[in-house]
Amino acid sequence: MTGRVEGKVAFITGAARGQGRSHAVRLAQEGADIIAVDVCGEVGRTAEFYRPATESDLAETVSLVEAQGRKIVSYTADVRDQVSLAAGLDDAVRQLGRLDIVCANAGIFQFGDEVPDLLVSDWNDVIDVNLNGVFNTCKAAIPHIVGGARGGTIVITSSDAGAKGFARFGHYVASKHGVIGLMRTLTMELAPHSIRVNVVSPTNCNTDMIQNEAVYKLFRPDLDVPTFDEFAEASGTLLALPAPWVEPVDVSNAVLFLASDEARFITGVNLPVDGGSSVI
Repeated sequence: MTGRVEGKVAFITGAARGQGRSHAVRLAQEGADIIAVDVCGEVGRTAEFYRPATESDLAETVSLVEAQGRKIVSYTADVRDQVSLAAGLDDAVRQLGRLDIVCANAGIFQFGDEVPDLLVSDWNDVIDVNLNGVFNTCKAAIPHIVGGARGGTIVITSSDAGAKGFARFGHYVASKHGVIGLMRTLTMELAPHSIRVNVVSPTNCNTDMIQNEAVYKLFRPDLDVPTFDEFAEASGTLLALPAPWVEPVDVSNAVLFLASDEARFITGVNLPVDGGSSVI
């Protein structure tokens, strides 16, 4: 099956690499033009955990989408800055003529401290990107979809941490629970406009966010210098299926399904892409 989102335009935050890039390419393969945004820089102390995305990363996303024969408009903006995020989107919609799909994907991950020891600045950074950034994304995008009067879909990225607790990253867990609540409210508000709103919730996903020394140590604190294979073994304990993690395209395929007409009566759903993590 091809052309599942043919002629539509998708807005993707955090599109420079990882899941966001994968969503852009996968939707383009199925006929969508893309609006891609990323901060392309450091956010708080996140660079102490994994490297930030760069403008070169975003340029690579542009090349990969164009290689699919689709149009793409990219810009840099921080999802915490509603004004610049919305201004860039407004301009991109003018260029491409419409907006049908929103992938509110941008997020950051920090860990290491129990709640009493969390830095207030770290709490604010994670909540501001992961929850307020989703609000800002939806606030900027919804008028365009409603104005098009063709219906549409919003897919928000949560996490298995949106459904259960994990020690030592309460700010991340709270933010991912929060976007599920926002999805449920948006589902009710936007249904009269034939706009569907859903969440995808991956477990560990094979991107730079987990493939780094800090996360290896988080999963294997018993080792001084955990290896890739030692991390993979520990990460695999999160999944019921025999795998260490999911791949970005696994999440993208779920996003594509939710954005397509195959899911035309699916709204208000938290769809785990987690190899059974949610039942362990």
